[in-house]
Amino acid sequence: MKSTSIMTDNSKRAGSLTFGTIFRNTVAAHRKSVALTDGQKEVSYGDLNDRTNRLAQALICLGVKAGDRVAVLSENRLEYIELEIAAAKIGAILACQNWRQVDEELKHCFDLVSAKAFFVSERYLETIQRVGTPKEPIVFGEQYEQLIANADTQEPPDEVDAEDGVIILYTSGTTGMPKAALISHRAMIARNIITQADLSLNPNGAFIAWAPLFHMASTDTVFGSLMNGGKVIVMDGLDVPELVKWTTREEIGHLTLMPGMIDLVIDEIKKTKAKPKKVSSIGYMADLVPRHQIAEITTLFQAPYLNSFGSTETGIAPASKGLIPIGVVPDNLAKTQNSFCQIRLVDADDNDVADGAPGELIIRSPSLFSGYWGAPETNAHDFRGGWFHMGDVFVRNDDQSLDFVDRRKYLIKSGGENIYPAEIENVLRASARISEAVVVRKPDEHWGEVPVAFVVRNDASLTDDDVIEICRDRIAKYKLPKQVIFVGDEDLPRSATGKIKRHELEDRVSPTEPS
Repeated sequence: MKSTSIMTDNSKRAGSLTFGTIFRNTVAAHRKSVALTDGQKEVSYGDLNDRTNRLAQALICLGVKAGDRVAVLSENRLEYIELEIAAAKIGAILACQNWRQVDEELKHCFDLVSAKAFFVSERYLETIQRVGTPKEPIVFGEQYEQLIANADTQEPPDEVDAEDGVIILYTSGTTGMPKAALISHRAMIARNIITQADLSLNPNGAFIAWAPLFHMASTDTVFGSLMNGGKVIVMDGLDVPELVKWTTREEIGHLTLMPGMIDLVIDEIKKTKAKPKKVSSIGYMADLVPRHQIAEITTLFQAPYLNSFGSTETGIAPASKGLIPIGVVPDNLAKTQNSFCQIRLVDADDNDVADGAPGELIIRSPSLFSGYWGAPETNAHDFRGGWFHMGDVFVRNDDQSLDFVDRRKYLIKSGGENIYPAEIENVLRASARISEAVVVRKPDEHWGEVPVAFVVRNDASLTDDDVIEICRDRIAKYKLPKQVIFVGDEDLPRSATGKIKRHELEDRVSPTEPS
């Protein structure tokens, strides 16, 4: 079919918007307002603009051009965010390295993006020297400040396109080497628009960036806050007492709370009798949080819990519009589709499944990433047919809400039947006697694989038989756990996002003997 488009290069550019353009507009309206603080130092929007202009000019002097990658390995700090802004202004791509990775993974990530410049904090300088980089790193501190001081404050040329990459975040997969997800200016702007449209955040609310800046939970919202004129509070990792103190001093938009930390925050508020100010919403990934904790934490903050489902690749979309009301122990955790995205549930041949049947969620949205850096075969597979295939299985209900089933790739195949671990976990987590439950597969001579439940008890008297009885009559007999292992919450291995590393738990169980 012949194209009827009349778009020219100039009309395309006229319809393009980038983070740098929006940030300049925000600076003009909020020049004296605080943009960044770490509790010791405050940086106004005007000063932040001057410093990031200097840094952008310094990057240009280092030979960094639009499309080049700049790598950073550092804890959360003000300079990290300055680097994000400066790179965005000149169309460079900041590759955010994960300091939790082992040397082999870090080297893979360094080599993958071929960075033109490298920045590091003093804390991780030894790591860089051990792993090795093709470029001599610039160290945050005196060397970094000298680099800025010697540069011009002039705004860099505005030659960036909306489809240009702004940041690379590495996926926190539980197996295999990390993949480098490239996120564009278009996607970052869309993520902010969807967040504002669907969460009704307090426009004056601050954002506490305690989660690592190499993860979307902080970086997406940092970019959004700086587009909106909000204050970003930068914390060097999770310090629960400090986090709670900030909520008593500042009105907060969305408060990032991850699975595995909710009980710590509850204990701190109760111990200190803290009185948080206004918070618009709290939390992430309600599926991984014991439901009684959701009721308690929302009551303490007087804020609803975000019943989210998104990813590094998609942002807050596709299903993070739902909020669990204050004080409610939810009966179910069905998801609500976000605005500004289109989704389908499909079978293995990409045919739409009927309502009530499980299918992989595929999505179209301006919030989508551009693809994985240096992985053309993976991109061709995951974007086939013009849709991004997430690999997550859902069921669509009659009211169009979505029930998460599990990852397509993590199935327990038992006697010819497919078992999704989340089906069992949801039943167990709904019990007040259980704080956390994770189900993994175990090789079995007779059935092929069987489910094993790792359980964190709320009730010390809970037995193996009790756990099975909780499941009985709630799920099919073949789905009942064949073994129960009681553990402490600290014994559950988690990724940077709070997701359980199932493969590490699998290593703790051994194959069953022939029956």
